[in-house]
Formats: sequence, C-alpha cells, structure tokens
Amino acid sequence: MNIVVCIKQVPDTKGGVKFNPDGTLDRAAMLAIMNPDDKAGLEAALRIKDETGAKVTVLTMGLPKADAVLREAMAMGADEAVLVTDRVLGGADTWATSTTIAGALRNLEYDLIITGRQAIDGDTAQVGPQIAEHLGLPVISYAADIKVEGDSVVVKRQYEDRYHELKAKMPCLITALSELNVPRYMTPGGIFDACDKEVTVWGRNDLKDVDDSDLGLKGSPTKIAKASDKVAKGAGEKVNLDPTEAVNYLIGKFKEKHII
Repeated sequence: MNIVVCIKQVPDTKGGVKFNPDGTLDRAAMLAIMNPDDKAGLEAALRIKDETGAKVTVLTMGLPKADAVLREAMAMGADEAVLVTDRVLGGADTWATSTTIAGALRNLEYDLIITGRQAIDGDTAQVGPQIAEHLGLPVISYAADIKVEGDSVVVKRQYEDRYHELKAKMPCLITALSELNVPRYMTPGGIFDACDKEVTVWGRNDLKDVDDSDLGLKGSPTKIAKASDKVAKGAGEKVNLDPTEAVNYLIGKFKEKHII
C-alpha cells in the first residue's frame, strides 16, 4: 500500500506576518512550521504504516527551505520525500497550487492521498478537494477518524453537530482535521536517519499534464486587492457607572447600533 501525504510549510504566525509588495506572503522572511492539519494527516498515515506496513511518501510545494518540514516528516517515520520548487510556481493561489501538486502526484504510485483540511496561512480548505478533482479521485473531507478495510477506507467525517461515516474504495483522497490525533514526536534515531536521506527535488519540467497558464502567480485567478499587517485596536470608550446606569448605558448603545 502506498500513501502520499501532502504537507505544507506555513508561517509561524506567532512570529508575525510579512507581505511582499504584490500582496503575497513574504515566506522567506518568516519563521516556518509544518501545517497542523497536515501533521495530523501524516500521523494518520504513519499509524496505517504501523498496522499494515504501508509505504509513506511526503510531498510539498514551496521554497527550498521547505526541505526542513520534509526531513521532520521523515524523522517522524515517513519513508520518502519530494520537494516541488521552482520560481515559476511562486505566488500560486489554491487553483495553481492544486494544479502543481496534482502534476507532481501523477509521477507517483498511490493508493491513498492524505492532505490537511486547510493551511493556517490561507484557511480556504480548497486545495485538497481540488487535487482530487484534478486527478479524478473520490474525496472525503474533514476526517476525524480513518480506518483501512481491505481495499477501502472508512472515515468518520465531521459535519457541523454530527458525524458521517463514509466508506470509499482506494485510490481516494482524504483531508484531515488537526483534531484527528496527537502527532508523534521525532525520535533521535529518526532525526539522524532523516539527515542522511535524500529528498527528491522536482521543478516545473517534472510536472505531468499541466499548462504554464495554470501555474504560479500568472496562473492564479485569485487576485489580492489589498494586504496589510494586523492593525491594533484602540482602547475604546471607558465609562465608570453604577450597575443601573451601566445597564441603561449598554441598552442605549445597542439601540444606537441597531442591535436591538
């Protein structure tokens, strides 16, 4: 069984967010981590590997420094890693990103593809389902539990205030919630092994069945009108009133704002 996990190196928002003049994120200037939903998807794949002996390959699209999250994934237990990086791929929106990743996946053998539900730098939850659409695969999103039964997967899908239990034959794609599990830590031996392993690096010419018009910033139909750092809010209006006056004051403000 071959499992491919798509992971992403995302900005650690605790360290602040920086933008390029064109409105895209300045990823090179920010600290980076593995996207939490993706890490849960990786852990799910590694648990399947523990049970079935499956081969786990991790794949990411990003800057050359994204090599770090691939080695982190191998230190956790992934077998192989692929980095898709090329200047022409920069500035991609979800459409261009999913097109690129699908083009890379066409080079690999897979029974199951796992992605995170969404990335903390975009929060769109679009890339996983779009990859499935490009590859003509069934998709189950928002996975809260994953089990393999023969040539099928059984997934508990979170749906508002309840769950759906769905079964799909492989190959298929699953998007994972960060609540799916608690990812394991890297081991010292795994870290040493990951440092010795080779990461496969692909560029534009390694992508199958994709057009240049669908790649990078030029191939992204989503355009950013404006981007800025978080603006600090003012202190607001402060009043010192007794309880009765405070109630009347609040009711007056609610009426003023047409809340009541």
